Amino acid sequence: MRAPAGHRATALREARWALRHLDSPTGRAPFSAGLTPAYGVFYQGWTNWLRGGVLGLQPAGQRDPGEQQRFAAGSEALGEAFDAAGSPYLQAYPGQAWPVDSTVAMASLRLHDTLLPSRFAPTVRRWLDGVRERLDPRTGLLPHRVDPDSGSPLEVARATSQSVIHRFLGDIDPAFAREQYLRFRDAFVVRPLGLGPAVREYPDGMDGPADVDSGPLPLGVSLSATVVTIGAAQVNHDDALAGALANYGELAGLPIGTPWTRRYAFGALPVGDAFLAWSKTARPWVATPPPAPPATIHWWWRTPLLALLLVLGVTPWLPALRRRFPQGAVTGATALASPLQGSRPAS
Repeated sequence: MRAPAGHRATALREARWALRHLDSPTGRAPFSAGLTPAYGVFYQGWTNWLRGGVLGLQPAGQRDPGEQQRFAAGSEALGEAFDAAGSPYLQAYPGQAWPVDSTVAMASLRLHDTLLPSRFAPTVRRWLDGVRERLDPRTGLLPHRVDPDSGSPLEVARATSQSVIHRFLGDIDPAFAREQYLRFRDAFVVRPLGLGPAVREYPDGMDGPADVDSGPLPLGVSLSATVVTIGAAQVNHDDALAGALANYGELAGLPIGTPWTRRYAFGALPVGDAFLAWSKTARPWVATPPPAPPATIHWWWRTPLLALLLVLGVTPWLPALRRRFPQGAVTGATALASPLQGSRPAS
């Protein structure tokens, strides 16, 4: 999307390849056709967002009519599901609902109204009203998991969903998104051991179990949420935090570079590389975010980390330095002192 419209052929081919695999019996197999919308809001929201992205890569007067029609139909199905629901959060799997999935779906409706004639503004307004009525009471943020019927919070806000929510919420309502983002940053961004910034899975002062989304939680930090927060910070113009998280990841991520590629975690976790690429190229698709928020990370955040690296780098050399210099210095000083002491008259 940063490239001129005439230089997007590779991106368009890759996006269509991904969409073709998603929009297939194999892609739909893990999901339930009996949900509303069919296959659930997780599947439909992300797939519809990608359909809109494919259209967005094409000049307005040259879009594929079939792709445009499919995006309009998918958006219509999502809009009808939200309008008919008693909760702002639709089910992703039978009996299970996560606000992050509905946030992605709602962003796809805003994308529809940017690319095609507007029709979902009332749906978006009702959704935002419902969200504001059902915030997590501990943090004031969208909860991690909710009751599938009422939308009432069942689980405190967590970073694995918050980091994705803040990638999309600004495209739905920039003012509400800024308020939510600042709350998230205050409650979840920390500096474990006083070193580089990272993102806790649970709000500061609260611990909880890890799961398949968060991965292991060393010192309460979720590595996956930390990576995704790079993108959330970028779309919120929080360049200081995005840059610091990315810089710290260049050390903690154990990267291996070649002239053509760069892989993290020694290349053992390709999904991590995919998330990094997705986060480092993040940009708003629909709305223009407010100006940059006040920075909470300053240039000197690297000082403790660089001091630690200096200590780690020098420590292995200390035995050799001790053998070469301190002993010789002590011997020479003793030799100089001895004759002086011997010639000094007794008192």
